[in-house]
Amino acid sequence: MSILINKDTKVITQGMTGKVGQFHTFHCKSYANGANCFVAGVNPKKAGEDFEGIPVYASVLDAKKATGATVSVIYVPPSGAAAAIDEAVEADLDLVICITEGIPVHDMVKTRYKMQGKKTILIGPNCPGLITPDEIKIGIMPGHIHKKGRIGVVSRSGTLTYEAVGQLSALGMGQSSCVGIGGDPINGLKHIDVMRMFNDDPETDAVIMVGEIGGSDEEECARWIKANMKKPVVGFIAGVTAPPGKRMGHAGAIISGGQGGANEKLAVMEECGIHITRNPAEMGRMMQKILKG
Repeated sequence: MSILINKDTKVITQGMTGKVGQFHTFHCKSYANGANCFVAGVNPKKAGEDFEGIPVYASVLDAKKATGATVSVIYVPPSGAAAAIDEAVEADLDLVICITEGIPVHDMVKTRYKMQGKKTILIGPNCPGLITPDEIKIGIMPGHIHKKGRIGVVSRSGTLTYEAVGQLSALGMGQSSCVGIGGDPINGLKHIDVMRMFNDDPETDAVIMVGEIGGSDEEECARWIKANMKKPVVGFIAGVTAPPGKRMGHAGAIISGGQGGANEKLAVMEECGIHITRNPAEMGRMMQKILKG
């Protein structure tokens, strides 16, 4: 089992005809069941064309009607990416994954407002995507480092998602699903949302949670874990403490008022029963130790 996507998921690529969209669509199509999963692209100026045998439609709604797709992945440039999310939401898709980095915050504020009351789940923007190993990957993560198994991974950091996965696989621990939620200040799914899904997934035994400095999402999730989580969690926070008001890392990494720093987050996580590590190279070994213990 998995969360959010599986081998039967049908995917639309918005921005498939651009250089970045073509590159990643090709690699996603080549991974596991991707040839059956990636069924449409969208470009109103190139409707009727195709890329690697994937037909291009004029709109997300047209692509959905023609293929039955329920998921979209977005590689549209920053100036048009929020509008691309809006289009996918209006087409009533189940899930939208926005890979695009650098979307203006004002655009995302308007998009999140428009999403109120809609069923569509958003992952990102500025995220690596998600993967169910040996079934489907949607996004830019390197598929070869993943291994099918029973450990969930959720992370705000793209590179540390790969680091956690690489360590797990090297130690013989596969992953049930890996979700990169991105670190922008206005985004979709948070740690707590994904943790709820992993908690309910009978084929996930434990979770690695990677956070970043800035905001309070990790602390909120930690308190939920203490009250509700039935499975062990390994936690790490990327970044170092910065002076109040300084911006570091992702656009969402803003520390102010003595809150949001790595040490503050780790302290709350530890108080809530999460097995923390202050060394990113130890995430896999920490999980191995917990499962053996």
